[in-house]
Amino acid sequence: MRVPAHIGIIPDGNRRWAESKGLSKEEGYEKGLRPGLEIFKLCQEIGIKELSYYGFTMDNTKRPSVQTLAFRKACVDAVEMLCNEDASLLVLGNATSPLFPKELETYTNRKNFGKASTKVNFLVNYGWHWDLSKTPENTSTNKNNLMESLYSSDVSRIDLIIRWGGRRRLSGFLPVQSVYSDFYVIDDYWPDFRPEHLYEALEWYNQQDVTLGG
Repeated sequence: MRVPAHIGIIPDGNRRWAESKGLSKEEGYEKGLRPGLEIFKLCQEIGIKELSYYGFTMDNTKRPSVQTLAFRKACVDAVEMLCNEDASLLVLGNATSPLFPKELETYTNRKNFGKASTKVNFLVNYGWHWDLSKTPENTSTNKNNLMESLYSSDVSRIDLIIRWGGRRRLSGFLPVQSVYSDFYVIDDYWPDFRPEHLYEALEWYNQQDVTLGG
């Protein structure tokens, strides 16, 4: 099987999952912690070298404060869990905003834990416009020059993006790195993650004709 080097994870559906269980919307975020760690360990076993997780976007912070507090806490908890794994960890997002969790500021420079065998990028208070705002107007169209001018310059091209929750959109997820990504959608909500989701996505990816435009 052809294994992607870098997988992007869009863990959508936490609020809808909570509502379906008779819970308040904010109670859904903590239920995404177990799936995030589980998929990390599965990808390590498979040999995937890099993972990028969507934590929350700058646009997400427009939600009610009880929800923003809940997903900010969930992101802090997720990063603390990953610190106990063999991860090379980077938290990527607008850290100058008061909505960026103070606990994660130290991770805005990549840190290695354990054997650091898997590169992990965790998007927190991320916005595509913020990412691109570092790029000078006169930057060459050469792709290497463009990549170097991004806030996300340490994130490599994404081979496969998997989105839970049934939505068929990227929601601003690393627009430069995802330009040639294959995009697989899972209708189940993120808290209902099962290993089969990942295996089915990898099987689908294996059948794709990857040409990168060539």
